[in-house]
Amino acid sequence: MFAKVSSLGLFGLNAFQVDVEIDISRGNPQFDIVGLPDTVVRESRERIRSALRSCNINFPVAQVMVNLAPADTKKSGSVHDMAIFMAVVKAMRMINGELDGCSFIGEISLNGDIRRINGVLPMVMLAREMGVKAVFVPYDNASEASVIDGIEIYGVKNAEQLIMHFRDEEKLSPFPHYDIPEAAYNEVLDFADVRGQQSAKKALEIAAAGGHNALLIGSPGSGKSMLAKRMPSILPPLTFEEALETTKIHSISGLLSEDMPIITKRPFRSPHHTISSAGLAGGGTIPHPGEVSLAHNGVLFLDELAEFDRKTLEILRQPLEDRKVTIARASGTVTYPCTIMLIGAMNPCPCGYFGHPKRKCICPPNKVAGYLSKISGPLLDRFDLHIEVAPVEFEDLSSKAKEEPSSAIRERVIAARKIQEERFRDTGITCNALITPDKLQEMCPMDDSAEKLMKNVFDRLGLSARAYDRILKVARTIADIDGCEVIKKQHVAAAAQFRSLDRKYWTGQK
Repeated sequence: MFAKVSSLGLFGLNAFQVDVEIDISRGNPQFDIVGLPDTVVRESRERIRSALRSCNINFPVAQVMVNLAPADTKKSGSVHDMAIFMAVVKAMRMINGELDGCSFIGEISLNGDIRRINGVLPMVMLAREMGVKAVFVPYDNASEASVIDGIEIYGVKNAEQLIMHFRDEEKLSPFPHYDIPEAAYNEVLDFADVRGQQSAKKALEIAAAGGHNALLIGSPGSGKSMLAKRMPSILPPLTFEEALETTKIHSISGLLSEDMPIITKRPFRSPHHTISSAGLAGGGTIPHPGEVSLAHNGVLFLDELAEFDRKTLEILRQPLEDRKVTIARASGTVTYPCTIMLIGAMNPCPCGYFGHPKRKCICPPNKVAGYLSKISGPLLDRFDLHIEVAPVEFEDLSSKAKEEPSSAIRERVIAARKIQEERFRDTGITCNALITPDKLQEMCPMDDSAEKLMKNVFDRLGLSARAYDRILKVARTIADIDGCEVIKKQHVAAAAQFRSLDRKYWTGQK
């Protein structure tokens, strides 16, 4: 007896088709699974035996051979349990319904319950592209899968439901399509809570409007973390394509909830400074996404930047330029996207008061130099905005005046992004920070006074080519906020001002 059932596999972000073929023939009773299965896949034999007993079906006393095709692609995880179960019952002629056009993904427990799995969204997206008509998934994953339109999703709670559905005894109903709600910002931390710090707020508004990386430097208690944690409240909304990209990464990491099966707000990830290189960039035997990929289309906030291991930080250099992380393992190579805004926050020295206007730094010069040297020149060069967060004045803290809310700042950010959307239409570029070198001069025209100032800044500060590009991109964003098509002198001056802190701290000038 032979049967064939469709399933789906996952390696990294890439889903692939898996055909579960089964042959039940006379011979010594045994149950083998071939086709490069890992340990978890091989263990499905015992789960399926027990699940069949829970449905009052005796496992065949015969030679049972299951092949997971293509045989040269490694299969991992418990995602194929449901498909193998259905192949067994179909080969035993226990169901009548046709399985053509159906795919099955899910884990089966010993009592026949269908358990939640990770990575349903990218697999369902592939199923739709393949022309599959219906996908059977664990009930807890059904809302996540129903985000994809144009394909029927069936949420299954247990193996008995599957058998009854294909016996036409009790049909399952397709899960309703999930309508994506508008992102709500009422529970997000608000910039109205931050007293003073007008300069830093303006700088973060520029960063949000253009998708720029920013480094906050200041003494303890000046509000660096408080400012950075409010960035999600002023970021523009995700497009549907960006939401799907981001959700796919969170799906394979098992970070989606049943209540919110699609990411509607730009992610904000804030790992602790003890994080490992694999935790930040991704890794493992089967490479999983790291924090830099989980922050895709959002913000990666590294608080206490100088406390991170230097080797861990240096891993970020290439992903920040390429907007992707490639992890090579013996089992294959996986690429995860990581288009992020990197926000760093740090003290200028171990005691935190180097360069403070009122308190004296107690750190020896070599300690200050050693602390700052944890941030290498190439990494520092990748921050578009260097923001000095000054100590808050008493007048600001005691003022009864209301601070500008995040909603007002977000309106200006969205207006600037709409200008960029029109400018970059059909180019694949989404914001000013992603302007490619070949389009830089075309997208960032300067008037004569701005060009002259840029030349003076470049010569006087001894900028690298990367720093020049980044100043020009920041100037482009400031011009967009002002509603100017051509970059003017004041825009270049403001952008150059945000590249001065490396001279103050990293060269020891006060």
